[in-house]
Amino acid sequence: MFTRDAYRGMPGHMRRFSIGAITGFLLLFLLYTGTAAAWHTRTHLAVAKAAGYRQWYNAAAADIAKIKAGSIESYNHFFNNPGNVTVTPEMVLSQAGRYNMPADTEGHLYGAIIASLREYSAAREKGRYAEYHLAFTAHYITDLSQPLHNIPYDEFNRKNHPANDGVVDGEVLENIGRIKRHMYPVKLGPAHFEKDLAAEIARVADISRRLGLKLKKEGGIMTEQEAYIQLGHSASLLRAVLQYHPRRVK
Repeated sequence: MFTRDAYRGMPGHMRRFSIGAITGFLLLFLLYTGTAAAWHTRTHLAVAKAAGYRQWYNAAAADIAKIKAGSIESYNHFFNNPGNVTVTPEMVLSQAGRYNMPADTEGHLYGAIIASLREYSAAREKGRYAEYHLAFTAHYITDLSQPLHNIPYDEFNRKNHPANDGVVDGEVLENIGRIKRHMYPVKLGPAHFEKDLAAEIARVADISRRLGLKLKKEGGIMTEQEAYIQLGHSASLLRAVLQYHPRRVK
């Protein structure tokens, strides 16, 4: 059995090898189970801050969960859209029942937003701590604006995904204002909140899908300006969820 004492007794070079092997395994695990990661950590945190989410520091948790949850969680982060069809509210709502389903390998990002909010509401109604469900919602809404999470995960997508995920990550937390400049009002009626939300998810998803197809046609990576515009879509929608959810999720 590999114990703490055994590790301490290892020579330095063996310790380094052990840590490197574990790190390599985790990276391979993420690539195998999660395909693409979708926007890097600081980008997720920046969108949550721009939207006014009080627990913005939890917004990257869904990617951390993939290390242990694997395909149960990872397929909540994208939709491959194999037919490259226009995203509709009906498509969004139909995906909600596939939340956390590892067999649905084409992904169900749009439904994950709806379903995670349903779980937030259900937990609150039972008097349970519900905030973690909202942290997942915040993460998924940010994934929604990553163009390559809305088109098929083909050779182009695999090759260019990491660069697009990180296009503004190094600076974004110091440039929250650049996200805010691209934010706009989104209203979700409390009486028909989920219907309105599905329509807004479809709208942002299709904007992102079209940009993804443009990037594929041009063989390129988003510009910083394009990335901040996309993040503005996510931040606007998340802010609306925080403002208009019937349970007042702020």
